Amino acid sequence: MPMKKSFLLTKDGVAELQKELADLTAQRGPVAENIKTAREFGDLAENAEYQSARQEHERLENRISEIEHILQNVEIIKKPTGDSKVQIGSIVKLQSETSGKTKEFQVVGTVEADPLNGKISDESPIGQILLGKKVGEEVEIRIPTDTTTYKITHIS
Repeated sequence: MPMKKSFLLTKDGVAELQKELADLTAQRGPVAENIKTAREFGDLAENAEYQSARQEHERLENRISEIEHILQNVEIIKKPTGDSKVQIGSIVKLQSETSGKTKEFQVVGTVEADPLNGKISDESPIGQILLGKKVGEEVEIRIPTDTTTYKITHIS
């Protein structure tokens, strides 16, 4: 029997998914109404409105199903106790050794990852580099254009 996959999420991540699920569930009525209206336009084989409404319905139901699956198999990331090492849920502040510029990342599970907003997956290259590190340690972060060495200045 395969092991059940659990999804690592912070409490905020769970709340965001619950809100999205509520919003999507509320769209079921209007989407069903669009299908009903489009069906009245005649021949379904050549009815673009009907095809479009059906695709929207399928997309909506797939996302609802996906969110429900995640929420049924969620494992809440507990706020790390003791800020000695970077772990899932940690917020890490880094300072560039050369420019002095700072970066801040929160290490989260893959479902919640949002790199543009500083939430990096524990499975991403940067997440992998940071996990287990302590304040004062140096890490090399490679991006396509260059490699920068950062010192970990704070973990919370």
